[in-house]
Amino acid sequence: MTQNQLPFIRAVAPYILSVFIVCVAACSCNKSTGGDSPDPVTPPANNSDITAYVTFPGQSIFFKKQTTALNFSTASPAYQTIDVDASNTYQTIDGFGYTLTGGSASLLHALPDDKEAAVLKELFATDQDNIGVSYLRISIGASDLSAAPFSYNDIPTSETDFELKRFSIDKEKADLIPVLKQINQLSPGIKILGSPWSAPEWMKTNKAFKGGSLRTDCYAVYAQYFVKYIQAMKAEGITLDAITIQNEPFHGGNNPSMLMSAAEQADFIKNHLGPAFTANNIATKIIIYDHNLDRPDYPIAVLSDPGANKYIDGSAFHLYGGAITALTDVHNAFPNKHVYFTEQWVGGPGNFASDLIWHTENLIIGATRNWSRNVLEWNLAADPNYDPHTDGGCNTCLGALTIGSTVSKNVSYYIIAHASKFVRPGSTRIASNNTSALLSVAFKNPAGQTVLIVLNKSAGAESFCIRMNNKTATTSIGAGAVATYVW
Repeated sequence: MTQNQLPFIRAVAPYILSVFIVCVAACSCNKSTGGDSPDPVTPPANNSDITAYVTFPGQSIFFKKQTTALNFSTASPAYQTIDVDASNTYQTIDGFGYTLTGGSASLLHALPDDKEAAVLKELFATDQDNIGVSYLRISIGASDLSAAPFSYNDIPTSETDFELKRFSIDKEKADLIPVLKQINQLSPGIKILGSPWSAPEWMKTNKAFKGGSLRTDCYAVYAQYFVKYIQAMKAEGITLDAITIQNEPFHGGNNPSMLMSAAEQADFIKNHLGPAFTANNIATKIIIYDHNLDRPDYPIAVLSDPGANKYIDGSAFHLYGGAITALTDVHNAFPNKHVYFTEQWVGGPGNFASDLIWHTENLIIGATRNWSRNVLEWNLAADPNYDPHTDGGCNTCLGALTIGSTVSKNVSYYIIAHASKFVRPGSTRIASNNTSALLSVAFKNPAGQTVLIVLNKSAGAESFCIRMNNKTATTSIGAGAVATYVW
């Protein structure tokens, strides 16, 4: 061994050790020859009760199905134990996914047809090695990860169009709508959330895409703008499950962006948007806030208005400020309203290990353990230069995919994969405990499978037991690794 080889040996040693412990732990408890386990929504092979998928922070294993047999027995637990209790149930899950920004759609649709189809299949189909993304957020008009700001009613700011005669979603027919139609074929019924970054410029106090507020005399016409948008997308075969009123209503420095106070949002919903949806038989859910968890007072204030409350399905959050436990605070204040987690970026170039750990802890585990019905990472795709984006928009947002001369997967792809493949829409979160080293969340999916997601936050490999219905399986997980167990 040379001196230059020592750092490499030290780096890979924890992962080699963890694989060794998995094999030893499994073999010591179960006499099995191992073998591959089958695809999702089918029972594991006879020689293994549990199917496991693992991602290592050192990027030696990426969401890889394990071949070592992992079986339940009546033996007493020999290690720290995660108890899974399906009799203790929480919220229903709507899905896991990303924001399909305008830039993401343009990059995907610019691929050769066969390559675009293959990438979309891997993302949205549920069979074989595909990850089954089940929830998408799209922007209503441009986001800051579009090539340039636009709305669906762009006219000179000296003019008005209160009858919305010049409303058109034609700009979305180039990339976004064709991509969404392909996704609908792969994943019929996928839930889609629409979020505006700004109203049309002529409706705003500053007559600009960046900053400003919605003019009070434009509340009614802006409500009709939402109605026309939902109807126009429906005519294209795209159903909006939900909309939020305004992306990041405290952040007026983005391009595009728009400020909106809690009182303004309550007024808009109570007196304009809610009645407009009712009058037009719009079933799309109305979700409020869509900003950071450091201001739970905002959604609580809007929900405290009885006139607005009756139209609202729930509240949406990001985690660029605050604590993920604030989701529970909002849930406890209004337990009959839902909470959603709708955005979290990875800043490029990123750190795979730390990003994997932080996002899994706070979002996949943290958000769902605090009542969220979904988890969305931010951008689905960017090019190697973090384009496209608007002038002043995010210039270091790392996509789940990087699309250039090749298509490569980044950390957000694997973060979502650990939940989306098996925690299908309609799954119910069930009880599981954390240990001093291991964080977990568990679900029962519509196929009747139990799904347990585990993160090892310790600096070394950890042996542990999974216990359910008085039966125990023993396994191990590497330092900083994430594992999804299905049985």
